[in-house]
Amino acid sequence: MLNFKNLQRLSSTSFQFNCIIETQNLKTFLMNSNSEIKTLLQKFILNQCTAEETEQVIAYCRNNNLTDDFPTVKDVQKLVNEMPKMEEQKADSIFNSILASAKEQETVIELQPRKSNLRKYISIAASIIVLLGIGFFYKQNVFTKPAEVPFDFKSTDIVLQMEDGTVQVISENGKVQVHDKNGNVIGNQNGDKLVYEKEADYEKLTYNTLKIPYGKKFRLELSDGTMVHLNSGTTLRYPVKFIAGENRQVYLDGEAFFDVAKDKKHPFIVNADELNVRVLGTHFNVSNYPEDAVTDVVLVEGSVGMYRSNEDFDAAKNTILKPGYKGSFNKENASILSKPVITEIYTSWIDGGLTFRNMAFKNIITKLERRYNVTIINKNEKLANEKFNASFKEESIENVMSYFNDIHGINYTIKNDQILIK
Repeated sequence: MLNFKNLQRLSSTSFQFNCIIETQNLKTFLMNSNSEIKTLLQKFILNQCTAEETEQVIAYCRNNNLTDDFPTVKDVQKLVNEMPKMEEQKADSIFNSILASAKEQETVIELQPRKSNLRKYISIAASIIVLLGIGFFYKQNVFTKPAEVPFDFKSTDIVLQMEDGTVQVISENGKVQVHDKNGNVIGNQNGDKLVYEKEADYEKLTYNTLKIPYGKKFRLELSDGTMVHLNSGTTLRYPVKFIAGENRQVYLDGEAFFDVAKDKKHPFIVNADELNVRVLGTHFNVSNYPEDAVTDVVLVEGSVGMYRSNEDFDAAKNTILKPGYKGSFNKENASILSKPVITEIYTSWIDGGLTFRNMAFKNIITKLERRYNVTIINKNEKLANEKFNASFKEESIENVMSYFNDIHGINYTIKNDQILIK
């Protein structure tokens, strides 16, 4: 097993998890009476946690404050000794990889000593960092799995990625059965819609990921009957089958409209990076493109709660949207503002519409590039901040550009999939 005499070496590195030290109730984390967190930590280290369980471990560390009641290093060792043993060679390999991955520049962990126990705190901190570090390296599969190649949104293929990393190209005009690694049918695709089996037998959460390129849209029916409309340039990660007793959580980059199946016992949560959107059953739109400064949530029907993803939901404190309202999460300062809107402006894309309201032309360009899978080069700097109101319905990019030419006299040329504005 790991040599704990060497763990203090980690106390001066810039390892990824050293932020946990200042916010974690270590005693509760290690010796929790109901053993729930302890069990999660054991699973985390052994690479048995689901994505949600991993988030629970990290969120617990972040949300609990330090106390004076620290465990000893022996307490930490006791927890490790209680876990299933790993081979010494594997343990040493993991430990050395953790050290190697820490950046060479040394930084001092800022711990305020309590009762002159600084040395003791650093030892404990180093121990916890290693425990979580082992889990991190297992989860990332740094020893066996190469880095995933980023998806090319300018491709023409809709891609379905399985839990094990294998991919399947989806043709919007075709029909295909989707199988898991054991050959079981988990879904059926017919044209632009993929439907997952409601009766699939899974004991733990297993994820698939749909990736929609620019210029295309797609529909997805989850195992609980929730319907998701995916806009161009969108990635959605979701469970093949929702598990009883677990929240129904999916992960969104891009834009999607959700028609959520009602289930009061299992909240439906859309994770949009640092924002969570929580519902029980309703219709709403989430736009969370990485290049946008805000994440917009537009509620059509029902009720939606918006809160930071590293916090627990609290209806009394969080932003609760009413139908006809848009909530905007500022990615820079994590603030949330809401206001009444015409929801059709934000949902018309589902039926092929394209609507701009008081929108700067530079932002319109971004939307057009996603919608039509084109590259637009604007050399007219004065035009960039000009604001427009416009609505289109299933129009070609040529007709859209012609409209802007008619009202503004834009000088442009179109060649293949590139538009040059002079």
